[in-house]
Amino acid sequence: MSTEAPVIELRNVHVIHTSRTGKLFRPDKVHAVNDVSLTVSRGETLGIVGESGCGKSTTARVMVGLQKPTSGEVLFKGNPAKFDAKSRMEMGRSISVVFQDPATALNPRMIVRDALIDPLKVHGIGNAESRLARVKELLALVGLPQSALEVLPRQISGGQRQRVAIARALVLEPDVIIADEPTSALDVSVRAQVLNLLTDLKAQLGLGLVFISHDINTVRYISDKIAVMYKGSVVEEQPTYDIFHTPQDPYTKMLLSAVPSLVQEF
Repeated sequence: MSTEAPVIELRNVHVIHTSRTGKLFRPDKVHAVNDVSLTVSRGETLGIVGESGCGKSTTARVMVGLQKPTSGEVLFKGNPAKFDAKSRMEMGRSISVVFQDPATALNPRMIVRDALIDPLKVHGIGNAESRLARVKELLALVGLPQSALEVLPRQISGGQRQRVAIARALVLEPDVIIADEPTSALDVSVRAQVLNLLTDLKAQLGLGLVFISHDINTVRYISDKIAVMYKGSVVEEQPTYDIFHTPQDPYTKMLLSAVPSLVQEF
């Protein structure tokens, strides 16, 4: 294991939202993330699992620099993270995101080639020739034909769109990819292909990966360690094997009891 500092580290992070409900002078507060501490390093996959509304996606937004925590520390490569525009761009180059629905994550009016080249332009990387070469290389890496460069997102399947989204996440050569429910909008037959692709890319490129899902079976398939979230808190974090064999928290045990066959299969 590398001795380098984790790419991203959360220390006792809280995120509290002010709700529109409640009285004018006493608005309701929603504790979206409650005292969460997590680390993500290159070469490892952290799975975050929990039901809808448990704080998974808010935690991911903190990791990528899109959500400033109410309190707690966020360290980026060992240094305190800042949340100004310049720092967010630096974090955005190192930490990429693959969203749940590729149909909405990709600009419907932009052909694949332009969608992939755009991040390179924004960050001022390379020239027209080197950018196109990089995009062609990525397309092959995610298993798409070069003809896909000239199509609009609506002209390809959901699985192919998600491969394009993964290629776009890789275009800046990040240290970590955060995949937020990346297979939930796909047909069952396509999900395994995308999971295999993410696993292969992580191994081939030495990436760190944060895989977020409500489905503990999917998380188990891809993760080295799993953090179980419930009502904004991480109630348990262990290596994947230990989560399935010696779960400690009652909520983790409840998740596993919903899929009892997994314990025997693992």
